[in-house]
Amino acid sequence: MDIAQHIALIDELCLRPFPAEHGPSGDGTGGPGRFVVTLESSHGLRGGDRAERAATVGQYEKYRDALYEHLAPRWGETDPWNLQTVLLRTAEEEIPEPWAALCARARVAYLWDAEGTGRWITVAVADRDEADEVQLLAVVTEQAPP
Repeated sequence: MDIAQHIALIDELCLRPFPAEHGPSGDGTGGPGRFVVTLESSHGLRGGDRAERAATVGQYEKYRDALYEHLAPRWGETDPWNLQTVLLRTAEEEIPEPWAALCARARVAYLWDAEGTGRWITVAVADRDEADEVQLLAVVTEQAPP
């Protein structure tokens, strides 16, 4: 993992204009008011060996925590955000994007209001769907969290 490169990308996304329509962006996907980028991704873990998947999830959680250690001095310390509570709310209410998709993919995230940018920053490990690769995600959005 190249933490400096990941932080530089997050910084760039805080300044980059959002795309007018949903679709691929240079580093992931984008849409009106949001970017979702994959910072790291496993290869060959879709429905694969559970022990290898668990080890990869553990490693990506360490990467997520390392990003937190670098971003918290800038935007403030924050407790981990349990996305299970947001996922449960989707049964009763409409949760806006990118939060609905994030809670369907990840369990825990770190979240900041990037002061002065009008954007919210989230880093999370997407590991809920065993039929998908494990990914370290960064989400940059103007949509306040639910």
